[in-house]
Amino acid sequence: MNADHFKRINRAIHFIDENLDEDLSLEKVAEAAYYSPFHFHRVFKELIKEPLNIYITRKRIEKAASILMRQKEVSISQLSLRYGFNGNSAFTRAFKKFYGMSPTEFKNSSPNRYSKINHIDSKNGKAIGVFEEYICDISKYEKAMNTSIEIKELPRMELAYISNMGLANLENTFGRLHECSIQKGLFNTPGVKMLTIYHDSFKITAPDKVRMSACVLLNAPIKVDGEIGLKTIDKGKYIIGHYELSPYELGDTWSKLFVWLNQNGYKTTERNCFEIYHNDFKTHPDGKFIVDLCIPID
Repeated sequence: MNADHFKRINRAIHFIDENLDEDLSLEKVAEAAYYSPFHFHRVFKELIKEPLNIYITRKRIEKAASILMRQKEVSISQLSLRYGFNGNSAFTRAFKKFYGMSPTEFKNSSPNRYSKINHIDSKNGKAIGVFEEYICDISKYEKAMNTSIEIKELPRMELAYISNMGLANLENTFGRLHECSIQKGLFNTPGVKMLTIYHDSFKITAPDKVRMSACVLLNAPIKVDGEIGLKTIDKGKYIIGHYELSPYELGDTWSKLFVWLNQNGYKTTERNCFEIYHNDFKTHPDGKFIVDLCIPID
């Protein structure tokens, strides 16, 4: 695959994310990525492993689910109109294919109670399989957590990144980013940090469809090419948990931190959660990350 395709598809994904409540025809998305519609459709499916129309529908349903979890006052009719469905019935059918329940049932359910969620087969658009809920029962985490948690404003951060889809591919993506960063001399400065940004939530997106960015924090502007892009995390307020964890403890620890957030009356925002790594876990005597888990709040 031509290296320029990665940059263009990243533009398309960003355009889709920013315009889920607008017309997202093949022609408009292809134009945003500087492709002809025919060529774009082929390249998008090859890189993302989903046809464009299935990807857009999935992202709209997931966005609606995210809103239902956080804003109980929003009506099903409002979401149906906002995201381009022809009435409540069409929206409900599409939603049920993903989550195995209607939007109303989802809205009235505690996010800690439902345990299995359907996702769509990218080949035919039908629901297949289930995956376990990421957030665990809150009663398991009533005891004090062995960690340091603080509320802090983080400064604006400039990053170089490579997009990644699915947990299984993340380590290889970081390997490519690390190699490219060495070639560009980014690790010549002591204390360079790497990050994972989560663009999707495991509460509403199947693990193999969760989009992440493997990132390196920049101390100075650089030129990038190929699959490496540039992005910014704006200054903002965060709940930050400081941990020393094995890679296998990350998921459970995120769950505990969200439970802490809910118990203490905080609410998340539309900004993305991320991890900041302060070491290479492979050089740690116990194979652990020294890591900050960061949840954006108002």
